[in-house]
Amino acid sequence: MIDRKAFRTNFETMQQALARRGEALVAEGSAWAKASELDAIQRELKGKSEALQAERNRVSKLIGEKKRQGEDASEELRCMAEVATQSKQLDVQAKAAEDAFIQALLEIPNMPDSSVPDGEDENDNVEIRRWGEPRQDEVPAHWDIGEDLGILDFEAGTKLAGSRFSVLRGAAARLERALMQLMLDMHTDQHGYEEVWVPAIANRKTLTGTGQLPKFEDDLYRLEGEDAFLIPTAEVPVTNLYQDNILELESLPIKHCAYTPCFRREAGSAGRDTRGMIRQHQFDKVELVQLVHPDDALITLETLTSHAAAILETLELPYRVMDLCAGDIGFSAQKTLDLEVWLPSQHCYREISSCSSFGQFQGRRAGIRFRDEHGKPQPVATLNGSGLAIGRTLVAILENGWQSDGSVLIPKALQPYMGGLEAIAKA
Repeated sequence: MIDRKAFRTNFETMQQALARRGEALVAEGSAWAKASELDAIQRELKGKSEALQAERNRVSKLIGEKKRQGEDASEELRCMAEVATQSKQLDVQAKAAEDAFIQALLEIPNMPDSSVPDGEDENDNVEIRRWGEPRQDEVPAHWDIGEDLGILDFEAGTKLAGSRFSVLRGAAARLERALMQLMLDMHTDQHGYEEVWVPAIANRKTLTGTGQLPKFEDDLYRLEGEDAFLIPTAEVPVTNLYQDNILELESLPIKHCAYTPCFRREAGSAGRDTRGMIRQHQFDKVELVQLVHPDDALITLETLTSHAAAILETLELPYRVMDLCAGDIGFSAQKTLDLEVWLPSQHCYREISSCSSFGQFQGRRAGIRFRDEHGKPQPVATLNGSGLAIGRTLVAILENGWQSDGSVLIPKALQPYMGGLEAIAKA
């Protein structure tokens, strides 16, 4: 959530920053415009409240004087009762205005950092660097490779659950598990993260804390009869481990990694990547989460991104790093760096990890604070990124490791997790 104090004292600058995401976000009828209107109402109500309080003090003083002098104060007592009634009515209006104001703030995206490139969509993202040499020969799509090897079964997934679900068999199932173990081992042993195992269900408060609610409810799977949802990413429960907590300065940074299944309805991506495993309703992911001092957020983003990139390098998968433009960063993000892996069947790079700094946006929403150098509690800064999306990593391995005889080479780093298997071949 944006800083309400800054909203009132730095309105024009914040509005200009938000407009970089898209002019519609500050147009009439937007959450920003509603918040501005509600702020004006609150100011007006505050003025009325202060006037009533002054009148109450005046009448109260007058009543005291009359009583001391033995005079009739019935008129002043009647006036005091009327002021009390008006004050109660004003309190009701003020609470309603405050609730509406908070709701409007919850629907306003984070302000993009000044270093975020200008732009409207993914076409305006800026490439920062590349690693590895992409193969340029003709390679079948991962679904053809997997079905030919008998390790990917999309028909069974559809039968069991519906479209955009899949079943992994044999070597593919073991490869999924091996990738999870490799990622967790590297992040805990080499990158200093503490592994946590968290629920795959989150309540409304938890999802609001990280910014998925209220805006993206249509993309979530809600549990019937409960105000709870299947998580879209481990970012949600892991960040909220510290919900409504005040952390000590010396405890920062806090670094966690977690494996979870993830669930997304993909309501906003109809028709995109309908075949294969790129865009599934259920997928596996290892997530990296850090809580840091606000001054360290942007430099930590570079470090966290390098941790995710290290997995791709270990697996010898070519990738590039993209600096997302203002029109393409996520709702809660202050700045985002995407890792895109090379998929030879598509002759292009595709996102495999999105690493974001949220500044104090999530800390403010989730009530996660720390005591600063002066002992004053303030919202902590949060970051997260996929380290990595396991299904998409599996896809990249199938395509980049594909051989002309139909087999797939297993990256050397994964072979110990695969029982020494060097290649997946037809039975």
